[in-house]
Amino acid sequence: MTPADLATTVLDAARAVFAARGLDASVLPASTTVERPRNPEHGDYASTLAMQLGKRAGVVPRELAAALAEELGRRAGIKSVEIAGPGFLNIRLDAAAAGQLARDIVLAGAEYGHTARLTGQRINLEFVSANPTGPVHIGGVRWAAVGDALARLLSASGADVGTEYYFNDAGSQIDRFAKSLYASAKGEPVPQDGYGGEYIAEIAAAVLVAVPDALLRPEPEALEVFRVEGVQLMFAEIKASLAQFGVHFDTYFNEKDLHDRGELDEALARLREQGHIFESDGATWLRTTDFGDDKDRVLRKSDGDWTYFAADCAYYLDKRKRGFDRVVIMLGADHHGYIGRMKAMAACFGDDPATNLEILIGQMVNLVRDGEPLRMSKRAGTVVTLEDFVDALGVDAARYALARYSSDSSIDIDIDLWTRATRDNPVYYVQYVAARTAAVARNAAEVGLTRGEPDAFQPGLLSHEKENDLLKALGEYPAVVASAAELREPHRVARYLEEVAGAYHRFYDKCRVLPMGDEPVTDLQRARLWLNDATRTVIANGLGLLGVSAPERM
Repeated sequence: MTPADLATTVLDAARAVFAARGLDASVLPASTTVERPRNPEHGDYASTLAMQLGKRAGVVPRELAAALAEELGRRAGIKSVEIAGPGFLNIRLDAAAAGQLARDIVLAGAEYGHTARLTGQRINLEFVSANPTGPVHIGGVRWAAVGDALARLLSASGADVGTEYYFNDAGSQIDRFAKSLYASAKGEPVPQDGYGGEYIAEIAAAVLVAVPDALLRPEPEALEVFRVEGVQLMFAEIKASLAQFGVHFDTYFNEKDLHDRGELDEALARLREQGHIFESDGATWLRTTDFGDDKDRVLRKSDGDWTYFAADCAYYLDKRKRGFDRVVIMLGADHHGYIGRMKAMAACFGDDPATNLEILIGQMVNLVRDGEPLRMSKRAGTVVTLEDFVDALGVDAARYALARYSSDSSIDIDIDLWTRATRDNPVYYVQYVAARTAAVARNAAEVGLTRGEPDAFQPGLLSHEKENDLLKALGEYPAVVASAAELREPHRVARYLEEVAGAYHRFYDKCRVLPMGDEPVTDLQRARLWLNDATRTVIANGLGLLGVSAPERM
């Protein structure tokens, strides 16, 4: 019995009590929850439903709790119910009801933990979106890990998710990039406001391979060659490095396309129809202060050039036209000031900013080795890149380390810790359980121990305290996935997996799965093999949501 199943049973019991007593059923909620008590001696699960409903139903909560306890005591799978304090219900499951979860998890396989909580939502999730003027730096790497994990979580919760990478291939940054390539190709220092690092020389050389006569052309034409070819080469490299990191996007969106297709004019027209455009000092403005922004924003400057914010407006409108009802954008800490203007912009289009637009802000990441921060990449010149990070930790450890912490907090990643093959390395600790459960399954097959047919499974045999603890931990997985998706917090999955790993290690130490020597195989060992395999299923599913492998051997 999962916590969700038990919660349904509690609510069904409440309906029965209300009907028997003639109480107002309209106060009953559509759903309820149960929680694991902090003190295991208080039971397997606790419910506060009686306290929530007592006053509204005109019944003393403890009296309602007593009626609920009596009704629940008649329900299959419930061993006992105790009342505590003003009306807490402390519930214990019988061993068979608790143990049944092991079979359910194994049979569900990769689908275990998936829910329909977000079914019907079409979500556009934009993350990384680094400009094609250099390799992805460590801040972008964090969004790659967290964003990809979040996309997996949202999909597992039933949402229709489209992942998107937006790159700025228009504007002054690209001009400076082209000038830097051009100067490097000529053997000259890059402009003072240009881009440095070995990658500039590499890209410049690659442009000359693609267009050998580029330097023989007039400077304006040569700069255009380096702009077009350089952007293509740089972005191809970005896509390749992200792919090696296990991150792929459904859509790569060019800012230049917005200009070429006239979408900025379309956005301006839509905003004008909504009545939020005004002209001042020869420029075209959007009155975002009507919706809480600290100042109004220029869309088109007096010289006729569009602002970056105008492209933001057009891009948001483009996503909404494509049928996404929620636009989620993940930005770095230096973009915190964007929230107000972007929310106001959504309101100017007639949308509800609380429903249609969500902006997540991530904090800085620092790499540390031997207690000292790593601040510079030889290739990129001034920052630590995705390649540097993966070279230092490996893909699995890098992804896990970045997804393990709340994205709104700054983190230091200790290379020495995350490359250590010890239990204090969180990813090793979890992956070791994946490998150990696989090894138990292999060894079981060698001695003729199999789970047997599902109908022959005897869940009531899983009555040991450590078996019960592990079952309770495994049962929490669907709720963890749902909350991590709804709160946009993949780190909840990582921390949960570490709890499961600890519960499995304690189970493994106390509850032998494999027969010793010539001992005959018992039904208890078969039941424990179901529990072993259920643990591997949960660990593999959870690691998969983080984009991390569940190895069979380590």
